[in-house]
This record gives sequence, C-alpha cells and structure tokens, in this order.
Amino acid sequence: MSNLALFLASSVAVTVAPGPDNLQVLARGISQGRAAGLVAALGFAAGVTFHTTLAALGVAALLRSSPLAFEIVKLAGAAYLVWIGIKALTSRGLANAHESAPQPLAQVFRQSVIGNMLNPKVTLFFIVFLPQFVDRTSAQSVAVQMLVLGLVFMLQTVAVFSTFGLCAGTIGAWLKRRPRAGVWLDRLAGVTFIALGLRVALRD
Repeated sequence: MSNLALFLASSVAVTVAPGPDNLQVLARGISQGRAAGLVAALGFAAGVTFHTTLAALGVAALLRSSPLAFEIVKLAGAAYLVWIGIKALTSRGLANAHESAPQPLAQVFRQSVIGNMLNPKVTLFFIVFLPQFVDRTSAQSVAVQMLVLGLVFMLQTVAVFSTFGLCAGTIGAWLKRRPRAGVWLDRLAGVTFIALGLRVALRD
C-alpha cells in the first residue's frame, strides 16, 4: 500500500472538518460529560467499518448507481438528524441535565453508530476516497487494502473524536454553572441539526 502517511494526513483533515458527527460528539460530551462524549466518538468510529466493508466488497456501488436506494438512505439519514434537532430544541437546557436521568451509554453508542451508517455521503466518500490510496501492483487484493485503510481511518477517527468529547465535557461543566448559556446552546444545536437534516434531504 502506497502513500499511507498521505492517507493518514488526509483522513485527519477530513475528520477534523466540521460536520454532523463532530457536532453530535460535542453535544453528547457537553450534555452528559466526558464518558458520553467518548462513547459517541466510539460509536461514530464503529460506523466507519460499515462503510469500509461496503466499499471493499463493492456493494456500495449499488447505492451510487440506484437513485431509489440512495434516496431511501439519504432521507433516513435526514430524518435522523431532524429528530436529534427536535430533541435538542425541546430539552430543558444543558444546565439542567443533571436533574433528569442521563441517557444510557449503550443507547448513546447505538444512536451514534446508526447516525453514521445512515449517512449516504459517507458511503459515497469511501467509494471515491479509499481507492485513491490502493496499490494495484501489490500482492494484497484491493479489498484487503481497502479494509486496512478503513481500519486506519477508524483509528484516527477515534483519536480525533475522543479529543472532541473530552473537551466538550470540560465545556459542559462550565455551562452547567450558567443556565442561560446552556439553554441557548441547546437551541443552537437543535436548529443546526434540523438545518443539516433539511439540507441532506433537499440536496440533489
């Protein structure tokens, strides 16, 4: 496999760039602390294995070639983002999070995995991105190389998103001492998620 260092650098740049997954990791870390932020990070990283497997086995090509399949997955992902946004809009604010039962970490993990898996743009990204770093002259098969690249991408995602989750937990402790700031942050996050969901749903 050639250009592994370049692949790693490109992967980190993609992961650090703002996106729905980043926002959800930060939201979890702020509302429930470091543990939830780390679990959300692991959930999104685990979802990467799904997209890598599809790309490596060629099944993802169906999503790209079938408008109906792509539309179904796209709308499911958009609905999920809107649902998260509505939940944030109707929350009582981050400062009051300790007064209600926290969401189980297993549920946080499951929702993060599902949120990543239902994003068709991630699948299409892996179809285009991974093959660029495959060495066709290598003794390893293309599928194996893509699986290895996917594993590298997943590991760096864990590192980057875990950092986001840890920082968000620190920010959350500060916000819980300032109720109005927490409420407005919830509202901002809710509007952002809904806007992202609508953008995914309406964009061709």
